[in-house]
Amino acid sequence: MSKAFLSHIDSELEGLKSAGLYKSERVISSMQSAEIEVTGQKVLNFCANNYLGLADSPDLRDAAKRALDRYGYGMA
Repeated sequence: MSKAFLSHIDSELEGLKSAGLYKSERVISSMQSAEIEVTGQKVLNFCANNYLGLADSPDLRDAAKRALDRYGYGMA
C-alpha cells in the first residue's frame, strides 16, 4: 500500500477516535458461554451467536460430532 493511502487511513482513524466514534474490541478472557469474563468482570454474552450458551453444551457437541461423522462437511 502506498504511504499516501496509509497516511489517509491513519488520519481517518484519528478523526474517529477524537470524535468518540472509534470502537475498540474487548478481549473475552473466558470460554464462550451465556456468561463471559471481560476485563475481570462477569457479563452476559450478547456479542456472539452463543447468547443462549449452547456452544459449550456437551449434548450439542456430541450431536454435531455424530452429524459430521455421518454426513461429513463441505462448502460445495
